[in-house]
Amino acid sequence: MPTAITGGRVLLGQGFDGFCDGIVVLTENGTISALLDESDTLPAHCEILDVGGRYVVPGFIDTQVNGGGGVLFNDAPTVEGIRAIAAAHRRFGTTALLPTLISDDLAVVDRALTAVTRAIREGVPGIVGIHLEGPFLASSRRGIHDAAHFRTMDMTAVELLSRPTGGRTLVTLAPECVPREFITALVERGVTVSLGHTDGTAAMASDAFGAGATGVTHLFNAMSPMTAREPGVVGASLNNKRCWCGVIADGHHVSLGTLAVALAARPHSRFMLVSDAMPCVGSDQNHFMLGDRRIEVQDGVCRSTDGTLAGSAVGLLTCIRNVAGHLVPLATAFRMASEYPADFLGLGATHGRIAPGYRADLLAVAPTLDAAEVIG
Repeated sequence: MPTAITGGRVLLGQGFDGFCDGIVVLTENGTISALLDESDTLPAHCEILDVGGRYVVPGFIDTQVNGGGGVLFNDAPTVEGIRAIAAAHRRFGTTALLPTLISDDLAVVDRALTAVTRAIREGVPGIVGIHLEGPFLASSRRGIHDAAHFRTMDMTAVELLSRPTGGRTLVTLAPECVPREFITALVERGVTVSLGHTDGTAAMASDAFGAGATGVTHLFNAMSPMTAREPGVVGASLNNKRCWCGVIADGHHVSLGTLAVALAARPHSRFMLVSDAMPCVGSDQNHFMLGDRRIEVQDGVCRSTDGTLAGSAVGLLTCIRNVAGHLVPLATAFRMASEYPADFLGLGATHGRIAPGYRADLLAVAPTLDAAEVIG
């Protein structure tokens, strides 16, 4: 039975500056079948869903989700673990995500890839691939990662990382730790490469972009900064027109003032919001274990006992609320959590927009931006 979503302020795709009133979104069998004017005649036997003036936006797409619902992906690289994480984030409007594995042994990487492959095959809602954050990272910028797991790249690792899953594979690596030819090899095999946890120079980052890398993982965090005489990875990223920049806008990882400078430097369409969420999201946990390190959750912040930030305690809706109206228009904030990450992952033809033929992963979001209901 078709569903007609009415009474909302609808965020349409490119060519529209903001929200459109008087639009009816018609969905059927999980796909947007038509956009109608409210004066048009609806199909017979159509279910009508009036969203009561809420924003109707594409479901959020999160490329960096370490955990949720009390589950850490590293501890549960299984279909059941993935299902629990996705369900927890769906409550906050995320309808597509990449379960993210923090640096671990290659045997765990293998299990994580197998689990994501099975989850996609079994149709676990929201799973569109996997993010492998490491273990090819720089010890000097390890952040909360355990450097004991770090290793050098070789063709055996390339073959493992590029193993087909039925979805997208995103790999975060440090360009100073991975020879250029291995970056190219990954990209040629269909892997999306992002730079992160790196102390590399701007020249190293630019060379990695030339080899096929297209993103940076949590801009400003765990990477060489821009200085007067060395742009660093931050400067190289902001100066590269092809690069997508992931940003943790939880209010703790990046100052909103710093983020404002970055947003002024390049098109907003090359920024995407990420949660970097930990198991506490969607649960009542006030602490969890990351390997043998205890992580405390206080006032919305995750930190180890030595004060190191350890992911975030928020979903994407909080990140949207932090930037909307303050740094970017509301429509742009929603696109930074849907349309732009879809483009980054190569899913822009099916996800992240409200248009005929796209997936009906839709949300009704309260005007206060404090609640998102999945309606697709």
